Amino acid sequence: MNFLKIGTHILCCLLFSCDEHSAQEANKNIDYRQEMREFVIEISETAKAENPNFIVIPQNGVQLVSKECNSQKIPALDYLNAIDAVGQEDLFYGLPKINKITPKADNTYLRKYLDLAKNHGKQVLVTDYCSSFKLMKNSYRLSEENKYTSFAAPRRDLDKIPAYPVFNENNEDINALAEAKNFLYLLNYAEYSNKQDLIAELAFTNYDLIIMDLFYNNEAFTAEDIKKLKKKKNGGDRLVISYMSIGEAEDYRFYWEDKWSSNYPNWLVEENPEWEGNFKVEYWKGNWKKMIYGNESAYLTKIIDAGFDGVYLDIIDGYQYFEAQE
Repeated sequence: MNFLKIGTHILCCLLFSCDEHSAQEANKNIDYRQEMREFVIEISETAKAENPNFIVIPQNGVQLVSKECNSQKIPALDYLNAIDAVGQEDLFYGLPKINKITPKADNTYLRKYLDLAKNHGKQVLVTDYCSSFKLMKNSYRLSEENKYTSFAAPRRDLDKIPAYPVFNENNEDINALAEAKNFLYLLNYAEYSNKQDLIAELAFTNYDLIIMDLFYNNEAFTAEDIKKLKKKKNGGDRLVISYMSIGEAEDYRFYWEDKWSSNYPNWLVEENPEWEGNFKVEYWKGNWKKMIYGNESAYLTKIIDAGFDGVYLDIIDGYQYFEAQE
């Protein structure tokens, strides 16, 4: 998980949202935003060809839902039709750091795009970062007022199940994303000594939806493992979705080759200075895409084989890095 400060990202968006061609003209006419849209669409088409109900949720980079300035509100329909929801971090709390109220200007800017997606039938999943019960309660209230589904994470490392009660807890069966009233976002398993303890603790919750990493200590969860998580403690069915970063390569993933640390492949750009082990990639290149989808050893294939209900795509805002270079 890459926790770049969203403030920098928003600044880039403000600079480039009205002129999508400023960067592409300087770099072989590459339209970085459209390339990311097409990448997500390809992932969606691949997954839904195997399972039409497979859920695809891009996180951040929500500007992609519109091809023009937000004031014109022209939706990117091909992109919207390929996804089932949008995820957004730090909407109400977390910018510039945990427990801080996100500045009103940033919140207003993001909500224009989030609401554009919502108005086209897409669910909005908000992850705020706040650790006190008072702030968590307010985070949930603000999301509910805007008809978003939310999770208040007590740590930015996403390594802890909150002590705060499950918001909008219910015992209903959740068989479609639109039915989920709450969710848990947990990626870092460092506090769990073994996979069995992790599975047991997750199974003992009543979240309608769990977003989690495919791997525990480089070992992929099995279909049997994920099946155990698809029942809430109260007996209701729930959905389980896997995280996958597509805008950066991570040197702790199965696809990483040791030689890349000194001899970059042509699609690997540079290490993210704010997140060790994460590397910017030219995500439009075929060799990178092959690691993500379209073959038996691809990341997406492993997620599907493990029985996840969908995928949560991160570093969707990777296009901002390339725009900023120009």
